[in-house]
Amino acid sequence: MTGGHSPGVRRRRLSAALKRLRAESGMSAARVVERLGWSSATKLTRAERNEWKYPKRSEVEALLDLYEVEGEERAHLLSLTEESRGRSDWHQYADLFTGPLPDLEAEAVRIRTYEAVLVPGLLQTPDYAAAVSRASQIVPPDQIDRKVASRMARRGVLDAPNGPHLTAVIDEPALRKVIGSHAVMAEQLSFLVGMAAHYKVTILVLPDEAGGHPAVDGAFTLFDFPRPEPGIVSIPTVVEALYVEDEGYFDRHTLVFDAVQNLALDPKKSLDLIESIAAEHDKRA
Repeated sequence: MTGGHSPGVRRRRLSAALKRLRAESGMSAARVVERLGWSSATKLTRAERNEWKYPKRSEVEALLDLYEVEGEERAHLLSLTEESRGRSDWHQYADLFTGPLPDLEAEAVRIRTYEAVLVPGLLQTPDYAAAVSRASQIVPPDQIDRKVASRMARRGVLDAPNGPHLTAVIDEPALRKVIGSHAVMAEQLSFLVGMAAHYKVTILVLPDEAGGHPAVDGAFTLFDFPRPEPGIVSIPTVVEALYVEDEGYFDRHTLVFDAVQNLALDPKKSLDLIESIAAEHDKRA
């Protein structure tokens, strides 16, 4: 990732802010449109739902004037307007993503993920990522190389100056499941050990001996953004991930993540277990 921000997420932030400001003003969408002399309320409701493509500065300024927004908040929202008009660094891979995953990773200040059967995407090696894509039978064979390239490029957010901190809780079966081959797994687990030394990465293993736990039903990822932006929960499905922006839903998943994190081994014991399982794969390679 080469850019310092994601236009897609900036548009989402701007939409959320405009919706909040209208609510605080006590005006209905119809009343706002009437005051501004716009032809239809659709323009405003689409903006508040983030269904616009390139926000117009003049229209945002008109809304801010009506809502009497001044000072730092006005400057911030106008800055979001300008930054949201660009194209994401990910446009070359846009056809590979059905959701906003790369943009969310680029804008998050913290990513917390629990994985039950796979190594998290940001921590995958090329061979492991290719094996996952082939096993899914969803990615066309001629697109696997691009899919892998996009996944490797995503990891660049961890090296960005303002990039997120990643905490990954990985269930032990994900380390033992043979994806690709034992050789692929040995390389993947050795890579995990190396990534654990990254100053923005924490890797924890949830051991089999922990038994049942609050996340036993499946994987999920939490994206935290700068306040007051709401967090987002991502839940993978067979075809595509679901993205939920709901405070209560996010809070419940935070409790679940905290619970599995508390059940996981500490970082040192987690690495010891990863190295042990990597050695087992290596012997069988």
